[in-house]
Amino acid sequence: MAPLSHPSIQDGWFREISSQWPGQAMTLRVNKILHVEKSLYQDVLVFESETYGNVLVLDGVIQCTERDEFSYQEMIAHLPLASHPNPKKVLVIGGGDGGVVREVLKHESVEEVVLCDIDEAVIRVSKIYLPHMAALLDSPKVRVFVGDGFKFLADNEATYDVIITDSSDPVGPAESLFQKPYFQLLHDALTPGGHISTQGECLWLHLPLISQLRNMTAEIFPISQYAYTTIPTYPSGQIGFIVCSKDPSRNLSEPLRKVPETRYYNENIHRCAFVLPEFARTILARGKDIRPVFGRAAAALKALEEGKKTRKILLLGSGFVARPCAEYVVRDPTNELTIACRTLSSAAALADGLPNAAAISLDVNSAEALDAQVALHDLVISLIPYTYHAAVIKSAIKGKTHVVTTSYVSPAMRELDEEAKRAGIVVMNEIGLDPGIDHLYAVKTISEVHEKGGKIKQFLSYCGGLPAPECSGNPLGYKFSWSSRGVLLALLNSASYLSEGKQVDIAGSDLMGYAKPYFISPAFAFVAYPNRNSVPFREFYDIPEAETIVRGTLRYQGFPEFIKALVDLGWLDATEKEWLTENLTWAEVTQRAIGANDASERTLVARIKTVCKFPDESESTRIISGFRWIGLFSSEKVKPRGKNLLDTLCAQLETLMKYETGERDLVMLQHKFVVEWQDGTQQILTSTLEKYGSPGGHSAMAVTVGVPCGIATQLVLDGVINTPGVLAPYTKEICEPIRAVLESEGLALVERVL
Repeated sequence: MAPLSHPSIQDGWFREISSQWPGQAMTLRVNKILHVEKSLYQDVLVFESETYGNVLVLDGVIQCTERDEFSYQEMIAHLPLASHPNPKKVLVIGGGDGGVVREVLKHESVEEVVLCDIDEAVIRVSKIYLPHMAALLDSPKVRVFVGDGFKFLADNEATYDVIITDSSDPVGPAESLFQKPYFQLLHDALTPGGHISTQGECLWLHLPLISQLRNMTAEIFPISQYAYTTIPTYPSGQIGFIVCSKDPSRNLSEPLRKVPETRYYNENIHRCAFVLPEFARTILARGKDIRPVFGRAAAALKALEEGKKTRKILLLGSGFVARPCAEYVVRDPTNELTIACRTLSSAAALADGLPNAAAISLDVNSAEALDAQVALHDLVISLIPYTYHAAVIKSAIKGKTHVVTTSYVSPAMRELDEEAKRAGIVVMNEIGLDPGIDHLYAVKTISEVHEKGGKIKQFLSYCGGLPAPECSGNPLGYKFSWSSRGVLLALLNSASYLSEGKQVDIAGSDLMGYAKPYFISPAFAFVAYPNRNSVPFREFYDIPEAETIVRGTLRYQGFPEFIKALVDLGWLDATEKEWLTENLTWAEVTQRAIGANDASERTLVARIKTVCKFPDESESTRIISGFRWIGLFSSEKVKPRGKNLLDTLCAQLETLMKYETGERDLVMLQHKFVVEWQDGTQQILTSTLEKYGSPGGHSAMAVTVGVPCGIATQLVLDGVINTPGVLAPYTKEICEPIRAVLESEGLALVERVL
C-alpha cells in the first residue's frame, strides 16, 4: 500500500494556509499521517504531530489537537452552561469530535445531550484517533444524530435549555451558520430563558464579522455578548464565542456554580472572558476603529491626503497568469482594476478578494464594445490570445490608452507603431517570462560586457516550464498548465538560429529531431531545441559580433523522441477526419491513423515500429509503453474533439497530464554567454532562474509571467516607461527599471562565471 500523503503536508510540515487569514499560516511538524479521507462533505485529515499530539484537520483547517483542545471545548461549553441556573437538556450542533459533549456532561444538572453533526466521518474518525474527546459519545445521557442541524432545530422548537454550535469557519456549507435565519432557529429551539454559544471567530482577524454577528444576534436575543479564549493552534492564538440569552435579566459573565475537572476554565476566567482588549471593545461598543493603519491602507490614506489621481486599468483575460499580475497592480491603492472576460463568472472569480477590483463581461470580438471599455481606462493589460492584440491596440489608439502585453510583437502589432506614437501611448510588449525576464538579463549582461570592451561570441538562451521533478512521473515528463493544443502545436513551429555565423533553418516537422542533451545542473536531465526565429536577436540585442545565437526550449530527457513518434504516426494532424466517430475504439482510431491491418495491439505495435524506426529496443519499449499509458491501444470508445486527431489526443492528455492537488511546477531559464575580452581571453557567463511553484498557491509560470507584467504596468502608469510607440524590452532604458523592481520581488537570476 502506498504511504498516506496530503497536499497540506510538505517536507514533513503541515501548513494551514487559508484566505480567511491571509498572509499568515500555522505550521506543525508531522511525525506521521494517520488518516486521509474525502467524506461526503469535507476533506478529513488526522496526523500525529511532534509537539501537539494527534491533530484533526477539516478542509485544511485545524479543528483540534490533543495538547490544546481543552481550552476551546471548556470555554464554548461552560460559558453558557455555568451562567444558566438549571440546564437539563443540551443540544450540540457540530462538534462531532465529542469534546464539547465531554464538557457538557460535567454539569450535574444535565439530563440529556443531543449531538447533531452532518458528517458521520468526523464522529467515526474521532473515536479512533481522539478517544479522550469522543469516548463519552457512548454515554447513556448522549444521543447522536447524524443529519442537518437546520432541520433538527426546526423540528425541535422550545426544547433545549442550552444550544452550543461548534462550527467550522464561515466558508462553504458552514457559512449559513453565521447568518440570521440560523440564529432565529436557535432562538426558537430554546426553552424560556435558554442560552446559546456559537463559535465566534478571532478578534485579530475577523472584527467586522464579529461586529456583524453581535449586531445581528442583538436583534433576536435580549442579551448578546462576545467572549474569548486563547488556543495556540487556532489562527492568531485566539478564538471567541457569541453567547446569548433569552432572559434579559441574566448576567452571562457571572458563573452560578463551579465546574469540576477543568484544565483551562475557572470562575475568574469565566468573568474575564467577557473583558475585551480596548481595540475590540471600541469597535464592538462604539463602532470606532482604533487599530493601527499600515501597508496598503496607510498608502491609500496618504494618497487621499495628497490628492493623487486614481488610475483605471482594464485587464483582458482570466488565464492562470492573470492573478499574480492583478495582485501586483492593486497593491497601489490609487489603481482601480477592471477585469474583463467573455464570461462574467470567470472575471468575478479572478477579482474575488482583490481590493479596488471589479468584474465585467466583455466580448473582444465586438470592436464597438472593446473601444468603449478601453476608452474608459488609462491602461489596458491584454492577456488574451496574441491574435487579438492588434485589435486591442487599435482600440487603445482611439482611446489614447496605454497597453501592456506579455506576447511577442507580431507584424500586425508592429505596423501600429506610428499610430501609437501619434496617439502618445506606450504599447509595452514581451514582458512576461520568455519573452520578458529573459530579455532583462540578456540586455544586462550584454551591456556590461560591451561597456568593458568585450564581445559576445555566442549567446544561448533556453527556458522551460515543466513539472517539478517529483511530479514528472508520466511517460512524457510533462504536465499541462495551459492549452494542451497550444503546447503541441508549438512543437510543429519552424525554427531558425545562427550557428558559427551561418543561419540554420528547421522545418516544424523536423524540430524534435534537433533536440539535444543540455547541461545546466547535475540534478536535471534536460534536452533543448530551438524555438521560433532567433536570428533577429542579433539586431534586437545589439550583438552584431555574435556568431552563434540560439533561443530555445527545455524539456526533460525523453520528451522530444516521444513527440516525434506522435508526429510520425499522425497524431498531431489537425485536419478533419470524416471517419473519426464515437463508434470507434482508441485502438481502431490508431489503426486508421497509422495504416495498420487490424486493431490488435500486436499489429499496432509492429506497425508503429515500422513507421517510427526507433534506434533500439529500449527506446521502442519506452515509447510504446507510453502509448499504452495514453490509451492508444485501448478498447474503450473514443470521444472525438474537433473531428481531428490532434484535438482528440489533447482531450485525452488533458485528463492524464493535469497538475494534481498539491503538485508544483518548475521554471528553468538559463542564458549562456561566451565572451571574448580585449586581451583575447574567453569566459563563459551564465544567468540562471530556477523557480518552483507553491502547492496550493501560484504556479512558478504564473508568477514569472504575471509579476513582470504587473511591474511594467505600474512603471508605465508612473511615467517611468514613457516612450510612445510599440515597445519591447531590448534596451537598458526599458530593462533596468523593470529588473530593479523584479529583483526586489525575489525574481532575480543567479549570475556565475563558469
